[in-house]
Amino acid sequence: MEAGAIAAIKKPVGVTHPDYRNQVKELIQTVKLMSEVKVIKRRRQAAFKKDIPDVTLAGEPARPVDHIRTVAIGASTGGPPAVEAILSRLPKDFRASILIVQHIAPGFVHGFAEWLENACKFPVKIAEQGEIPFPAHAYVAPDDVHMGVSMSGRIVLSTDAPENGLRPSVSYLFRSAADVFGRNAVGVLLTGMGKDGAYELKTMQERGAVTIAQDKESSVVYGMPGEAVALGAAMHVLSPDDIAVLLKKLVGDRWP
Repeated sequence: MEAGAIAAIKKPVGVTHPDYRNQVKELIQTVKLMSEVKVIKRRRQAAFKKDIPDVTLAGEPARPVDHIRTVAIGASTGGPPAVEAILSRLPKDFRASILIVQHIAPGFVHGFAEWLENACKFPVKIAEQGEIPFPAHAYVAPDDVHMGVSMSGRIVLSTDAPENGLRPSVSYLFRSAADVFGRNAVGVLLTGMGKDGAYELKTMQERGAVTIAQDKESSVVYGMPGEAVALGAAMHVLSPDDIAVLLKKLVGDRWP
């Protein structure tokens, strides 16, 4: 991922396995999508010295309107570098917890979390059942379980049926964030195939949360964020770099 990979997929099983055809079909579809991705040269984070220019946000104050308790992020194809671009630009004293659902092949999620932590100024870990999400900490959904938050503010991991054919599902996370945090949350929907999380981003918006979708220009696949934009679910449509700027503005520099 540090070298620039934008997706991680599992090697197909043997030809005699009953799921072989489905896995090969998924691999071919992913390779076709990747062949259309524009090549972007990225400098290593350690060498990144220039400040990111400020973002002009019409009607958006530079101070927090409400106390943002959590930022819920959902991503699929092309998501790892987009998530890294956002998290690596947030300060070590970021005043909200971060919950992440990244669609990724089984077995890769621990490496993804470790890679993110190496790029960030705060801890990144695999979420555990019942733990309290702390500010300036990021929690990644484990393999094959949904991640949400209980009304008491603790992380909930669930083996409920897949949503949109996926587990973990961004829809599950966003719906939970809408129910528990309401206007004290931010929802961020990044690059990816399909529509996972799009309708639930609209639900977050209706509950008073700030909602953000990645823009088409910076997305590897404009499926999930594009669906959210079409639904009117995104209050802001930005690149990952500018999403980081907005998050710093929204969260502010102090507890209320």
